[in-house]
Amino acid sequence: MCRNIRPLFNFDPPATDEEIRASAEQFVRKISGFSRPSKANEAAFARAVDGVFQVARRLVDELETATPPRNREVEAMKARARAAERFD
Repeated sequence: MCRNIRPLFNFDPPATDEEIRASAEQFVRKISGFSRPSKANEAAFARAVDGVFQVARRLVDELETATPPRNREVEAMKARARAAERFD
């Protein structure tokens, strides 16, 4: 799993299209092995990103949970604390 792809469901505020598109691009990069596709592969890469984005947006919109939304700032603080503990 690519470390840059983050959970996007059940946050307050909800995930934006930009966040979901960035995750879709990271996913396609990981699968294709390209950080930037060649001109010959650019169209296929863009179509794949668009397709993954659409599916991911639909998934995030349709998922349901009984748990309260997580706060982005609190989760970011927890992640920073874990990183500091791991790398200090």
